[in-house]
Amino acid sequence: MSQPFPFGFSSTAAQVLSGIDLTGKTMIVTGGASGIGIETVKSLAAAGASVTIAARRNDAAEEVARNLRAETGNGQIDVRPLDLSDLNSVRRFTENWESPLHALVNNAGIMALPDLQRNAEGHEMQFATNFLGHFALTLGLRRHLARAGNARVVSVSSTGSLFGPVFWDDPHFHFIPYNPLLAYAQSKTACILLSVGIRDRWPSDGIVSNALNPGAIATNLQRHTGGLRTPEEFRKSPEQGAATSVLLAASPLVEGLSGRYFDDCQQAPLVAQRPAGRLEGVAAYALDSANADRLWDMADRMAGETK
Repeated sequence: MSQPFPFGFSSTAAQVLSGIDLTGKTMIVTGGASGIGIETVKSLAAAGASVTIAARRNDAAEEVARNLRAETGNGQIDVRPLDLSDLNSVRRFTENWESPLHALVNNAGIMALPDLQRNAEGHEMQFATNFLGHFALTLGLRRHLARAGNARVVSVSSTGSLFGPVFWDDPHFHFIPYNPLLAYAQSKTACILLSVGIRDRWPSDGIVSNALNPGAIATNLQRHTGGLRTPEEFRKSPEQGAATSVLLAASPLVEGLSGRYFDDCQQAPLVAQRPAGRLEGVAAYALDSANADRLWDMADRMAGETK
């Protein structure tokens, strides 16, 4: 596939946003107090954006925000509580939001919980946190995204999506024996399909949406997998891991693109099967409009939304 953008594997978020002025733009980054979320917030704020860190642990997030305000010289970094696994928490967040929203970066996530866990509604925890909470958040913020004009929704997915589609008849593992990687795969495939659904359903609002693989970065995300197992030559720093997120959230280079999946700051190729070596590309089931429509309807019922 051709490389239309002047960035790649080694690019950092600061390099992607070099020369871009985001003054006057308002953005939300879920999970912005850890891992690549910190670098995402830092880069957007350094470019002038007003950034809200949506995080479950407010004390840790407030400390991150203080440090980033000092580091970037941007005082417009705030913190709001959000537990994506709790739909009531998501609703409180969206009901209390008032400003036009130029970009929503659905960054937060959990990975490979060793034992089956469910949220209060009985939904499998990885699906509930990685996808369903973000789905409800995005729907709840739709009018604020539309008010901003040309707003963007960015969903952080993973090459883990190559390990499985959405399990339509049993997404919460009531019958399928629970497998940590399969549950993670399903949730990350769903994140990609969310972007496809937004492309198909919200074009009249001027909202675009894309998903991405940030790459292999050593963060707390791997605490249940024994640490990062990716070979050294394929690993990224957090600064590099945030590059594709900020490209999709703020770069004029991707203006108007929607329903795509990116890797290493480039649109990823479709693959017919999971690669035997280094994982790369995106499966057709993750970009299928019929799958996106089916997932949207299913998630709408689960979240109790009518928007």
